[in-house]
Amino acid sequence: MVNCLVCCLCFIIFLADRGLGFNDCNTSTCGSFGPPVRFPFRIRGKQPLHCGSPQSEFHLSCSEKNDTVLQLPNSWKLFIQKIDYKSQVIYAKDSGGCLFRRLISNLSLSVSPFELMNTRENITLFKCPSRKIEGWSHYVYQIPCLSDLHYDFLGSRYCFIDNPNLLYCTKIHHYPEVALTDNVGYRESIIGLNWSNPLLILNWTNPTCKSCEARGKYCRLKMSTIASEMECYGSLKPSKGASIKFIETGAVLGSVLLVAAVVLLYRRYSFNKMEKEFQSKIKSFLDDYMSHKPTRYSYADIKRMTSQFKDELGQGAYGTVFRGKLSDEILVAIKVLNISKGNGEEFVNEVGTIGKIHHVNVVRLIGFCADGFRRALVYEYLPNDSLQKFISPADDKNHFLGWKRLQDIALGIAKGIEYLHQGCDQRILHFDIKPHNILLDHDFNPKISDFGLAKLCAKDQSAVSMTTARGTIGYIAPEVFSRNFRNVSYKADIYSFGMLVLEMVGGRKIVDITKDSDEQIYFPEWIYNLLEEGEDLRFHIEEEGDAKIAKKLAIIGLWCIQWNPVDRPTIRVVVHMLEGEGENLTIPPNPFNSGIQTRKKPKISGKRLHSELDAISETE
Repeated sequence: MVNCLVCCLCFIIFLADRGLGFNDCNTSTCGSFGPPVRFPFRIRGKQPLHCGSPQSEFHLSCSEKNDTVLQLPNSWKLFIQKIDYKSQVIYAKDSGGCLFRRLISNLSLSVSPFELMNTRENITLFKCPSRKIEGWSHYVYQIPCLSDLHYDFLGSRYCFIDNPNLLYCTKIHHYPEVALTDNVGYRESIIGLNWSNPLLILNWTNPTCKSCEARGKYCRLKMSTIASEMECYGSLKPSKGASIKFIETGAVLGSVLLVAAVVLLYRRYSFNKMEKEFQSKIKSFLDDYMSHKPTRYSYADIKRMTSQFKDELGQGAYGTVFRGKLSDEILVAIKVLNISKGNGEEFVNEVGTIGKIHHVNVVRLIGFCADGFRRALVYEYLPNDSLQKFISPADDKNHFLGWKRLQDIALGIAKGIEYLHQGCDQRILHFDIKPHNILLDHDFNPKISDFGLAKLCAKDQSAVSMTTARGTIGYIAPEVFSRNFRNVSYKADIYSFGMLVLEMVGGRKIVDITKDSDEQIYFPEWIYNLLEEGEDLRFHIEEEGDAKIAKKLAIIGLWCIQWNPVDRPTIRVVVHMLEGEGENLTIPPNPFNSGIQTRKKPKISGKRLHSELDAISETE
């Protein structure tokens, strides 16, 4: 029975691959005499959305008189006369009946996928007093459609005109290499041009279907990738008896579907689990395939996706993040890097590191832009912002997420770090684990982001070389900042993770140790003093299990911030501790040397934390 279903499925896939499932994307027209329309174009209302390019300029419409309408930026409409798919050229007339009126108003196609076709012709427009001019040169032509402007408008193929009457005229504009014609398909000359409303010649470069057209096949976007990759299918020239074959195929397909429906109804309970597993594998494969290689976008693509950088989400040290759209259904977060910041190392690190990996707790890099000196990164959009937004006391009802959810977030972050340390071909050291770099999706699942400071090393490598300290003060492991503490290894990320967990437990941010204040509260040490003396953590507890979760997270965080890297657990041990009940966890040795033995919140100088450490030299 299972084999029968598999055979039916294979047969349906075969028919779909032959083009049967895409008849709705074949050529269409506006009326009987309109130009044939197919990919990358589509006609609104006649062809589904997937039949055309995602760019809105390729979505055509039909006028009341069945003209094929192309709408360009600035609400400019053209009536398409012909589309040459092999050369990727469009011949079109101005819908207002006067193309030169549009040329006078400074035609701009900079944000359009179309551009003027290259030509050797030049056109110069003159504005002359409204009076009869005798003896026009045969190179000068009157433009009747501009006569309502109380002047005579003349056009010429040459800048130099020897007609003395033109001494009374004013040169309006010179258009080098404007492609105009009076006959569809001819671009060689504009002699004898219809100067009232000539044809404008445009071309496009992307998407390109030239190879498919040359083979006599239809073209479409690959359905298994987010990149702009094309594939060929079907045939532009239907064979004889195609309608009969279509009816026969439909009858066979209908019979197969009927049998399949009966079988599925009969065996729906026994095959339910298998079907879900099969769909899950397909989804997992597609997610992995799409994230395997990020797409490269142009700066024009970035501007289009962000609607000219309209919706700003936030700013960071190296750039500004904007909300964007890949399509009507897919939102993205686009980080536009500052030109004046850095030397490009962060950009290379980000693309080279995160572009090759995929994990549920690591943010997905969809694409990037490296267009001249402009650089940008395109990520999946996560609606709940960063964990930094939710670092708050437990009695803050507006921001506190609850102890169970905090535990799940800590576990997700730990699994993401475990994947970076153990799940890739090379070990990835992040070096900037902090709440600001932990993004939350719609279900508050955490995803590690910002790999600008990351380093790659072999899994069996016990230490990595450092030329300077990297990371955010307050989260930097002692060995990263100073030579007094052993070599730098993957244990540096464990330290940063411990500081992050203690922030989540305490509901407040680690002190800014760059400030000159002796009244700052160093929260991790206060937590240690409470645990050491056997007191309950002084946090708002609602449910019976919340106290256990808070204590477990505090102990794990303190284990992770041991100043000696050898005393810190591996990330795999951290994951096991977070997944356990926490009953057998012991309080770690005191990682602080403050000399304060009181249970009160210790008030210490922020500078004391690193005042006795020798900073790593740049010359190492």
